[in-house]
Amino acid sequence: MKRSRKVWIWSLVALPVLLVLIAVVVIATYDWNRLKPTINDKVSQAVGRPFVIQGDLSVAWRREPGESGLGGLLPWPELIARDIRIANPQWAKQPQFAQLDAVRVRVAPLPLLAHRIVIPSVQLEHPVVDLERLSPEQANWDFAFGKSDQPSSWKMDLRAIGFDRGQIGYDDAVSKVQLQVDVQPLQQAIPFDQIMQQQADDARDQAARTAGGAARKALAAAKEKDEDKVDAKASRTAYLFAWQASGSYQGAPLKGSGKTGGVIALQDTDRPFPLQADVHVGDSHIALVGTLTDPLHLGALDVKLWFSGTSMAKLYPITGVTLPDTPPYATEGHLVAQLARSGNHFSYRNFRGRVGGSDLAGNLDFVTGGARPKLSGTLRSQLLQFADLAPLIGADSNAEKQRRGDATPQPSDKALPVEPFRTERWKAMDADVHFTGARIVRGADLPIDSLETHLVLDNGVLLLDPLDFGVAGGRIGSTVRLDGSQTPMRGAVNLRLRGLKLKQLFPNFEAMKASFGEINGDANLNARGNSVAALLGSADGELKLLMNDGAISKNLLETAGLNVGNIVIGKLFGDKVVKINCAATDFAADNGVFNTRLFVFDTEDALINVDGKVNFATEQLDLDVKPHSKGLRIFTLRSPLYVRGTLKNPDVGVHTGPLLLRGGGAVALGVLAAPAAALLPLVVASQGGQPNTCQQVLQQLRAGKASTK
Repeated sequence: MKRSRKVWIWSLVALPVLLVLIAVVVIATYDWNRLKPTINDKVSQAVGRPFVIQGDLSVAWRREPGESGLGGLLPWPELIARDIRIANPQWAKQPQFAQLDAVRVRVAPLPLLAHRIVIPSVQLEHPVVDLERLSPEQANWDFAFGKSDQPSSWKMDLRAIGFDRGQIGYDDAVSKVQLQVDVQPLQQAIPFDQIMQQQADDARDQAARTAGGAARKALAAAKEKDEDKVDAKASRTAYLFAWQASGSYQGAPLKGSGKTGGVIALQDTDRPFPLQADVHVGDSHIALVGTLTDPLHLGALDVKLWFSGTSMAKLYPITGVTLPDTPPYATEGHLVAQLARSGNHFSYRNFRGRVGGSDLAGNLDFVTGGARPKLSGTLRSQLLQFADLAPLIGADSNAEKQRRGDATPQPSDKALPVEPFRTERWKAMDADVHFTGARIVRGADLPIDSLETHLVLDNGVLLLDPLDFGVAGGRIGSTVRLDGSQTPMRGAVNLRLRGLKLKQLFPNFEAMKASFGEINGDANLNARGNSVAALLGSADGELKLLMNDGAISKNLLETAGLNVGNIVIGKLFGDKVVKINCAATDFAADNGVFNTRLFVFDTEDALINVDGKVNFATEQLDLDVKPHSKGLRIFTLRSPLYVRGTLKNPDVGVHTGPLLLRGGGAVALGVLAAPAAALLPLVVASQGGQPNTCQQVLQQLRAGKASTK
């Protein structure tokens, strides 16, 4: 081959290599700081506020570990920009939105030939960010990105964001949140399972401090089911950073801490990002351990979740879920959330816990995106303390009210709860929840068999249908409707008592053990007002009650908490046990005033008639108790009594004047014929085939011939 031809061939081969070498030398030696003015200007225009790279701009080259083929042979550029500042809008309190010591961006070279910018990772060094919002339309994280009429031919693929130590400030006037968060690297990575166990122990200790030792035992004793476990992929993750937060939330002090991973995968939806948080807001405690996947779209949250505090109602400003006032509580469960712009779906699965002295377990779902968020699910309790229901209607003590943060103390001279219902919260969400209580206990001597209710909340209207209690072998069935969308609230109650066995109702009262007696009753009331006191103080309707073949004593009524009754019985019969053949009541309610249409007790010694009224608006008593002795039997007191005073402080005394004539009672009882007839259907309601002594007494009253001879 001729020499000249060889020279041309080698020149053709060497030229591209030379050009690549020249390009590499130029790129490697190029002063990239010359591009800063252009970059600063373009980015500032794109984000709508000043952006500046104050430090050096450089490019480093290295091969990408794990890449194969040509991509593994070529060096990849890493752009390094130091001391970056992004300004805030003029209305913001702080001059800077963000500043970083450096940003490192790695770029895959080959996809650039196809107009694709593939960025495997962006690493943020010491980010300091101040987030601020003045109104729903005015937040400093909303950037006015410039829009182009022509679609870009370039596509960007950002796959992960890494970070190291940093600070985040958050000032939100809309949600009333002010936070300062400090993030620092851990000295060494901590495995997921270790954090899970540590947080479980800490959360259960907090439960014990808040809701008592029984709460910790209840949470620790429950074995975790397979479906209750956080995604197994999480166990392969590790925590690399710790964070501390302090500030305020809705006016309550906030303090928290936790741990996170170090790299957020934006495209790999199968790569979980580990989260752990332990936060106190006021006296409410929230802790979680788990993962967030697909964080670019906030795709899914999968965490173990603990709650505890002095009242569940205090979770409303934190979670947006309307919950009732309760005694101190603690729960533990598994939260799975699907997050999307159109609405979020939260599932609190297989949770269990304690509320006061009661256990609680179930499954709840909370869905947003409709006209209003909606809570649905099932709750159950194996042993429910009756006293734990008191905060639902504001009937707990002032000390308990103060502990759960209620600002409406019960007046010392009032018996009916005056604490208003939080009806403004009823309009914030809807609900459809079933609750069952296997057994309810009121003290040691008065067990209630069960409780079942279906709660529906729809646009401020609360419906409990049914609200049923199994009591002493019988049933108390009711429907309660409270319309919180109106001011004042409108309420309606329909109640039926059927077959309550007296010997089961008072199992430790010796005189009742051989009784076949029952209690039956009906109540239909309509009312208006925002508390129990206001509702009863405006009630219209009627109340009927019938008891046959029972026994009564002063001590029994005192134990049952019937203050007025034990005083009256004590004055009539002293301390002895009195057999009751029949007790019948029929009240007519008009604007909170309950007038007696019929109120009689038939005993072996006397027939006792009660006339008058009870004004629930003022809690005033105005009753006359008229005993009618039977035949020649010796009776302690044959003069009528008066009952005055209030429900809280009754005044019972003897009417002055001549004694009643023995035969005069029969004439007075003739006016009771109509109400006596109205109570006869309650006799039919008795079951078991046992004779009902009330039937004879009511028929005699109906005929005006009740026996007083």
